[in-house]
Order: sequence, then structure tokens, then C-alpha cells
Amino acid sequence: MAKEELILKLKAIVKPYIQDEEAFKNLTEETDFINDLKIDSANLVDVVLDIEDEFKIEIDNDSMEKMLSVKAAIAIIEEKLSA
Repeated sequence: MAKEELILKLKAIVKPYIQDEEAFKNLTEETDFINDLKIDSANLVDVVLDIEDEFKIEIDNDSMEKMLSVKAAIAIIEEKLSA
């Protein structure tokens, strides 16, 4: 799956949880879910669950703790999809 396609799917997943519309419009690989998009930790768990559903993968706790940015999420999704 192309990185651009992953980013588009991630944008669709995080959109219901964002608190900063401007940061969302400018979402890049460097975007941080908590600091930039203002997603709180409870909603971040929802994001991870939605990612699991969308990509049919299982994300363990260690990976979940690292999934704080778009770049980290992409890396973890790619790793799980290739496993």
C-alpha cells in the first residue's frame, strides 16, 4: 500500500477526534496526534482501535504507546501488514 494511501486512510480515521482543524488541514508525516491535532489520550485509543479495524491488524500495547504521530502510525501499520 502506498504511503499516500495510508495517509489518506489515517486522515479519515482521525478526523472525528481532532480538535485543531487548521493542523488537520496541514497534516503531514510529522503531525503529532496529541500536540498538533489535540486528540486526547482516550480518543487516541479509539483511533488505534479504528486503525485495527480498517487495516485488519492487531496493535500490541508497545506499538500503541509509540503511535503518537502520523509517521509512527504509518511505520507500525506497514510493519503489521508485512508480518
